[in-house]
Amino acid sequence: MHSISRRQLVLLVLLTLVWGINWPIMKIGIAGYQPLTFRALSMWIGLPVLAGVLWWRGAPFRMAREHWGQLAWLTVINMLFWHTLAVLAIQSLSSGRAAILGYTMPVFSAIVGALWFGQRLPMRAWGGVAAAALGVLLLLWHEFVRLSGAPLAVGMMLLAAAMWAWGTQQMRRTTLPYDTLTISFWMIALTTVWMSALSWLFEREAWGVMPGPVVWGAIVYNALGVFAFAQVAWLVLARDLPPIASTLSVMMIPVLGVFSGAWLLGEVLHWQDWVAVALIMLAIAAVLWPARPAAPGAEPPGA
Repeated sequence: MHSISRRQLVLLVLLTLVWGINWPIMKIGIAGYQPLTFRALSMWIGLPVLAGVLWWRGAPFRMAREHWGQLAWLTVINMLFWHTLAVLAIQSLSSGRAAILGYTMPVFSAIVGALWFGQRLPMRAWGGVAAAALGVLLLLWHEFVRLSGAPLAVGMMLLAAAMWAWGTQQMRRTTLPYDTLTISFWMIALTTVWMSALSWLFEREAWGVMPGPVVWGAIVYNALGVFAFAQVAWLVLARDLPPIASTLSVMMIPVLGVFSGAWLLGEVLHWQDWVAVALIMLAIAAVLWPARPAAPGAEPPGA
């Protein structure tokens, strides 16, 4: 396991706080505005700030033409699916439930690593996958029982989490010879164009309506907190550290999402939500928590 530097630890703590609290903030924002336009505006505000960070850090903006194909693919699987599906799904879900479902990502990442990249999963990790599946089934059961629930939104969040997991695995293996800040800037820039195009196609009739102060606050929080900081911080950590290093952050983000949603929005927590939180936290811990070091002289697996 890699040791975590003080800088990386600070990034993890800030990332956890910013992304965890953002779930109810995003719910507030899209409750008073069109979701795709909300996301696009956040990106257009955050992108110049990120460009300023690149300029201040002296990171290059230029990328060679032969690398644009790989960059586009990383953008699709890391950002386009996630940002499109998540912002649409949260309209029909509580912010806490959306956070729980979105942060099944580490479990999907373990499955992708095992099936796609040949990583060996211990029995403990497969037990974690089973626990996560049970937690998701509890949430789905509650959605169907309520009749007014949104099983489609649950499916969208799970697909978003699965694609993000695949993207994270690919990001760890990318051979792009650029600073992660440069890669992040262009990935967010491409996603901004995508979200703007979707907004124009499906929501342009609402473009003449100005957001209110509360919605503007949510937009600015997303612009600065999510796109100028958290998204970049995650890509930096995903590229520099193994999955195990971000265990604490990944486990705490949905917990913060659940309880901040209950606090800020008065969302009622049912027993299914409490059990699902416990099961999915157990699943993430089982998948990502460090294994005990092998005894001296023991053969490594597969030797």
